[in-house]
Amino acid sequence: MNRLVIIGGGESGVGAAVLAKRKGYEVFLSDKGGLKNKYKEVLKNEKIDFEEGTHTEEKILNAKEVVKSPGVPDKVEIIKKIRSKGIPVISEIEFAGRYTHAKIIGITGTNGKTTTTLLTHHIFKKAGLNVRVAGNVGKSFAMSIAENEKDCDYYVLELSSFQLDGLDKFRVNTAILTNITPDHLDRYDYKLENYIQSKFLITKAQVADDYFIYCADDTLTIENIAEQNIRAQQLPFSIKKTEGMTGYIQNEQFFINLYKTTTNMFIRDLALQGKHNQYNSMAAAIAARTVDIADEVIKESLSDFEGIEHRLEKVAKVRGVEYINDSKATNVNSTWYALECMSEPVIWIVGGVDKGNNYDELKEVVGQKVKAIICLGVDNSKIVQAFKDIVPIIEETQSMERAVKLGYQMGKKGDVVLLSPACASFDLFENYEERGTQFKMMVREL
Repeated sequence: MNRLVIIGGGESGVGAAVLAKRKGYEVFLSDKGGLKNKYKEVLKNEKIDFEEGTHTEEKILNAKEVVKSPGVPDKVEIIKKIRSKGIPVISEIEFAGRYTHAKIIGITGTNGKTTTTLLTHHIFKKAGLNVRVAGNVGKSFAMSIAENEKDCDYYVLELSSFQLDGLDKFRVNTAILTNITPDHLDRYDYKLENYIQSKFLITKAQVADDYFIYCADDTLTIENIAEQNIRAQQLPFSIKKTEGMTGYIQNEQFFINLYKTTTNMFIRDLALQGKHNQYNSMAAAIAARTVDIADEVIKESLSDFEGIEHRLEKVAKVRGVEYINDSKATNVNSTWYALECMSEPVIWIVGGVDKGNNYDELKEVVGQKVKAIICLGVDNSKIVQAFKDIVPIIEETQSMERAVKLGYQMGKKGDVVLLSPACASFDLFENYEERGTQFKMMVREL
């Protein structure tokens, strides 16, 4: 019997374990940390052998193949030992891809992944296609395949750089790269070029019949695209230029030109407003056109899509002050887009685990939009240093309750209290969802 070992017991690892077990593998899962109870229950119910708190080498180094969870870096000792034994190490996405015949719409990029993924899925669903969404949003790809006996026709997958690392033969039929800005550099030896190469792995196994949709306004994408061996048909989009673009904006309308068909609609009719959402909407619309979804369906979908939780989510208006939850903004570029959207004076809640952030990119927009900063993190020194000469009021706290109360005390009618942290959440919270949920709960208690 084929022995498969899985390193890492989160959503991805447990999904791979369940799929492997159902496909007849002898499965062992090992996690150096602790497993969440919900995942332990799944493994016990499936009768899958697992361990936590340690890596037992004799149970790992006899594997025919190892699936490495995306959260596990290549540099950890057990992965080095596995590779030194010549045992193949693959990703959960690569493994799961063996067990579906569905066409894959894969979406990566530093920002806009989740919105573009859910928007694309919404359009496909509205068109009546047999489609599922998975990957970095919702269930893991492997778990989605394991739980559904019948295959579907399309998978729309959100793919983080960590999920793309280790891809080899997994083919993405329509790939979207939303943008590239510095993020997760701690994982990539603080080398931006390593992170960039990771993002372009989405095109690795593509062939001439496939599509690569990308933002022609994104500097790092354009600077690096020529060095990539991209075999797919390239479909660029832009809000700044029209020449040679598959998607572009003109006279307050956006246009998609593909297969001698033009889809166009007024920007004001988009459900999601803001420049960043013009990009997301164009990318999703082009993906829909690659599978020949009708213009009417695309336009209707883009006008009735409901935004995603924790992304510029309007929570409440209290005493004339708007509270907005943008907890999903875990990097500088996401926060730049959020601030750029604001037309009212902003009380900005920022902070968390810094992933090698360069706050210089925010100084201009912060100077224009922000009247006060509330730092919410264990170590706020870098944020304070960056903005102390730009914003007159900077407060620090390690409690969401206190952060919201400070925002309430500072806010005047017409202001916005914006949670857009530009950082990861795990110094004070389990994840960005918990951070956003706590924010909403505290706002509603005001």
